[in-house]
Amino acid sequence: MTPTEQILSSKSEALIAKENQYGAHNYHPLPVVLERGEGVYVWDVDGKKYYDFLSAYSAVNQGHCHPKIIGAMVKQAQTLTLTSRAFYNDQLGVYEEYVTNYFGFDKVLPMNTGAEAVETALKLCRKWAYEVKGIPENEAQIIVCENNFHGRTTTIISFSNDESARKSFGPFTAGFIKIPYDDIEALSAVLKSTKNIAGFLVEPIQGEAGVYVPADDYLAKAKALCAEHNALFIADEVQTGIARTGRLLATCGNCSCEKGCENKPEVKPDILILGKAISGGVYPVSAVLANNEIMNVIKPGQHGSTFGGNPVAAAVAIAALEVVKDENLAQNAERLGVILRKGLNDIASRNPLITLVRGKGLLNAIVINCGEDSDLAWDICLKFRDYGLLAKPTHGNKIRLAPPLVITETQIQECLGIIEKALSEFE
Repeated sequence: MTPTEQILSSKSEALIAKENQYGAHNYHPLPVVLERGEGVYVWDVDGKKYYDFLSAYSAVNQGHCHPKIIGAMVKQAQTLTLTSRAFYNDQLGVYEEYVTNYFGFDKVLPMNTGAEAVETALKLCRKWAYEVKGIPENEAQIIVCENNFHGRTTTIISFSNDESARKSFGPFTAGFIKIPYDDIEALSAVLKSTKNIAGFLVEPIQGEAGVYVPADDYLAKAKALCAEHNALFIADEVQTGIARTGRLLATCGNCSCEKGCENKPEVKPDILILGKAISGGVYPVSAVLANNEIMNVIKPGQHGSTFGGNPVAAAVAIAALEVVKDENLAQNAERLGVILRKGLNDIASRNPLITLVRGKGLLNAIVINCGEDSDLAWDICLKFRDYGLLAKPTHGNKIRLAPPLVITETQIQECLGIIEKALSEFE
C-alpha cells in the first residue's frame, strides 16, 4: 500500500474490502469510495468533495444528477418502466422522432449499452453488405483501427490490440481487418486491394488510447474513400458524442457551434453509434442511427433487446439531449477546452513531467514522462485525489482529463492549480 492509499478511512477500507471479497476483480479502481454527486462534484463516504475529471468516461457530460434528467426518470419510473418490445409504449415513438430529428437520420435502433450498440452496428453493416451491396454470405470484411476501444464483447475484442482484454477469451470472431489509426493511405490501400469490404468502423478520437486526436481532415477523407468504394462509414461516438469535444458530434469537424450545432456535420456517418451521455449517466441508453436504405434491412425478429427502447430510457434520453441544447454544452466544452489545454501547456512549460497535452473540447489527456509500464501516472492520480480532483490513467502513462461539460472557467482554473500543485511533488 502506498502512502497516499493509507489515508483511506476505516469506512472506505471496509467498503473496498467488501467489493474485493464479493465482486469479480475485473476493474482496478482508484481507491476512493463515492456516495454522492452534483454537477462537477462528487463526495466520498467521509464527506470529502472532489472535482470529477473522468465523468464516468464521458457519460456524465450534463453533470451528476442533473435535476431535469433525474426528474424525467423519476416521473416515468412512477408510471411505466418496462413493457419489452412485445408491445408498443407511449414514450418510444416520441423519443425516436426526437432523436432522429436531433441528429439528422431517418431511423434509430435503441439499445442499452455502448458495446451493444457497436454489436448492433456491426450486424447492421453486414446485413446491408449481403442484401444491398451483394457481398456473398459470410464473406463481408469490416475495417477497424489499431488501438481501438469499442467494448469488451467477444466479437469486439476479436479486433482489439489489448492483450489483457483478449488473452484466454478466444476463439475469436473473423471478418475484421486492422489498419493504423489516422492513416488514410492504409485505409485507401485496403479498400482498393480487398474484396468484400462492408464498412469502416472508427472512433473520431481514440479516447481509451489516450485521447489520440487524428489529423483535421482524417474523418472527411475516410468518409470520401468509403463512399467511393461503396463501404459504410461507421462512427463510434459513444465517448466522443453529445457535445464532449466541443461539437454535438466529433464528426462535426470544424463546423461552427455558435448556433448550437445546427450546421450539418462535416462528416455524416452512414451509421452513427451513441451511448453514455445520451442519458446523462443516469440510465443505460444507447442508440444506432442510420437512414432508411441501411436500417430497413432489419426485419422483425432479426435483432432486439428486452430493455432497449423502454419507457424510462426514452424519457431520460429526451431530457438529457434537451439539457445539452438548452445549456449550450457544446459551446461550453469548446471554449473551456481551449482554456484547459492552454493551462496544461503552461504547466508543461514549467514541469517536465508533462511531455504532451492533447485533446479536443473537454476530452483531453496529458502524457506523463515515463514508460507505459511505470506506476508514476497512477501515483500522480492518487496525489490529484489527495488534493480534491479525480482522474485515472489510461494506457499506463496517459491521464485523461474530462470534467462534466457544466464546469465553469473559475472551476477550470482551480483545477489547473490542483494539477500543478500535485505534479510539483514529483519533480
